[in-house]
Amino acid sequence: MALLLLAVLCVQGCSVEPSKEKPDTATSVPPAPYHGNREYVLPDSPFTREDTVITATCGSASGGVGVLVQAWDPERWEPRGERYFRIPDDAALGNFSDFKVVNSPLVDLCGMIPANPSPYGVDDLEYMSPRVRALFDLAFTRMAVVFRNPDDRSTHAGFVESGTRFDTFVRLSGATGDDEQNAVMSPDGSGVWFTYTDSVGEHRIGSRPVEGDHGLSDEGPATGHDLPLVVSGKPPLAVQANMVRLAPDGRHRTATAPKVFGHVFDTRDSSGPLTQTKARSVTLLRGCVGIVGWIRDDSVLCRNRSGFFRAMDARSGRATGAEIAAVHSNEGSFNAMIAEGMLVSADGKWFIVAVHEPNDRYGYRSDGTDFRVVSTSGEGEATRIVHESLTNGTVFLEWR
Repeated sequence: MALLLLAVLCVQGCSVEPSKEKPDTATSVPPAPYHGNREYVLPDSPFTREDTVITATCGSASGGVGVLVQAWDPERWEPRGERYFRIPDDAALGNFSDFKVVNSPLVDLCGMIPANPSPYGVDDLEYMSPRVRALFDLAFTRMAVVFRNPDDRSTHAGFVESGTRFDTFVRLSGATGDDEQNAVMSPDGSGVWFTYTDSVGEHRIGSRPVEGDHGLSDEGPATGHDLPLVVSGKPPLAVQANMVRLAPDGRHRTATAPKVFGHVFDTRDSSGPLTQTKARSVTLLRGCVGIVGWIRDDSVLCRNRSGFFRAMDARSGRATGAEIAAVHSNEGSFNAMIAEGMLVSADGKWFIVAVHEPNDRYGYRSDGTDFRVVSTSGEGEATRIVHESLTNGTVFLEWR
């Protein structure tokens, strides 16, 4: 964040007599970063109220492709509100031969077919849910996109407003040769953040405001385009990593990255990739293969190698409770069903999983994926979530 310098300038001849006022010698100091998102004041809507679940589903409607975002009542599992983000033709929705490869969570969300795998290599839902969540601001009013130029050599960050007409999408840059990818929104929706290649060929993290001249601000180093971004805090900061989930107090976050040995880290005061040298206060969650979310400030829910879920102490890395089953061993006719976690409720009492056959995330060989709510205490039976608007491609993003 640029430092704002306050000074009183006096131009010679601007006054007949010298000023009798005391000069203003104070300079402003950047506010200490708050790594959580609770300090943002959000407009009241079905998408910002407590005890609401948010989902995103990509699909075709009215001759185009768009993302349907829904706010759900977790008691009755009926939508409280809907927003539709229509996507222009030149936005990257998938990677195909003869097109410039683009890394974007939107490609994750909209290109979920075996012939068009995730640009990040792993499409497990513990990976996909937090990076798709990062496409939107906290109030789900804007969605970040990456545009391909007609020459198929340049890519530009931009965003879409929900409910806008087809010709009102905003491209934040149009410079020839730009290489902007991994576009995500800032928490308050005032800017789009992304990875880019600078004039000397180095990878950086940048941002552009959605208002004004959309000028580029350099935010810090990046490690190529292969890892997604998540932006949080006030003022906003970005981390480049997978499975990024903030603890309720904002002081710690889960994350993974190549060559980084650990799962839980202190939040940082600057933007950049998660690396072994930059990571602070590292904790390895033993046996954790998928991070579902935070149960408390000191407890993380993980999926283990056996396919069960378990609470882990974020300080010691040890399991703190019994294994939790989201499926029964007798489910499935030929293959045992598996469950992938997507999110934990804000109070830490529940989590949501997608249940499907092994290697059949999108239901091509079966009747499809079913979604279930499971208690983090392990007590009681899992509750199925059933609604006609939920599809195999639906991703659960947040439980406020």
